[in-house]
Amino acid sequence: MNEKVVSEHPSPITMGKAVFLDRDGVVTEQVEGYLDDPESVELLPGAAAAIRRLREAGFKVVMVTNQAGVGYGHFTEETLAKIHIRLVEKLSQEGTELDGIYYCPHTPDDNCPCRKPSPGMLLRAAEELGIDLSRSYMVGDMTTDIEAGKRAGCFTVLVRTGFGGSDARSDSEPDAVCEDLASAADFILERESGGGMRDG
Repeated sequence: MNEKVVSEHPSPITMGKAVFLDRDGVVTEQVEGYLDDPESVELLPGAAAAIRRLREAGFKVVMVTNQAGVGYGHFTEETLAKIHIRLVEKLSQEGTELDGIYYCPHTPDDNCPCRKPSPGMLLRAAEELGIDLSRSYMVGDMTTDIEAGKRAGCFTVLVRTGFGGSDARSDSEPDAVCEDLASAADFILERESGGGMRDG
């Protein structure tokens, strides 16, 4: 499930804060059906710059993504790895990177504790990367992202790109709503500085 494993476990004193990001519709363009071709990976406008600014501000930026297409047999984990390699390449070309990519390959019927809206991916990342979830954010385009973030104890931000919350799979309400990842980064950085912005 995890494509970046950190073996050392920091003490609570050194635990940092993170921004967790859904993938499709938040960082990458939403495609019809499943994103199953590395050549189809396209970053949303402003996404790379937003990730760069968040990391420069001291956040770890971690992707947490449901990938039921693997469980349904639409593509393999090897293909998914190539998709994420392509994503990392595109971010690198824009001068930034992710601190980790976590995915759940299971279908809803598998009842996997890592599949959002369950918080398993966030909890695992917190343990492996030394993240204080109470100081962290979850940014997504689906209500299941919001529920996962809330269950992990994060501040939640819904973006209007991708599904924009229209999936209606959870009743969880976001703590803030922003137009896209770029404006979500603006909101988070302003909130961290004590600016008190309430919406994006």
